[in-house]
Amino acid sequence: MKPIARPVYLNLFRIHLPLPGWVSILHRVSGALLVAALPLGVWVLSMSLADQAGFQRIADWFANPLARLVLLGLIWAFAHHLFAGVRHLALDAHWGTDLKPARQTSLAVMLASGLFTLLAAWRLFA
Repeated sequence: MKPIARPVYLNLFRIHLPLPGWVSILHRVSGALLVAALPLGVWVLSMSLADQAGFQRIADWFANPLARLVLLGLIWAFAHHLFAGVRHLALDAHWGTDLKPARQTSLAVMLASGLFTLLAAWRLFA
C-alpha cells in the first residue's frame, strides 16, 4: 500500500476553511481576547468605583474614539463568544450536527454577533 502524500507544512492562509471552522476558530480567538482584557476591565471598574475623580477619568478616557473602538472590539468578542458558545453547547447535545444545520447555525452566529456589534456601535458612536 502506497503512503498518502502529506503536506510538509500547514499554511492556514491557503486552506479553504468552511464557515463552521471559522466560527470555531473565532470562538477561541474571542475567548482569548476576553481573558486578556479581564485585568483591564477589573482595573477600569475599580477606578470608576473608587471616587468621583476616578469615574470622571474613566469617562474622559472613553470619550476618546480609539478607546471606544477597543470597547467595540471587546463587545464583538463577547457577543461572538456567547453565540458561538451556545452553538457549541447545542452541538455537544447532538443538535444541528448534520452539514446543513451546522452551516446554518454558523451563519446565524456570524449574523447575530455582527448585528449585536452594529447595534453597540450605533449606541457608542451616535
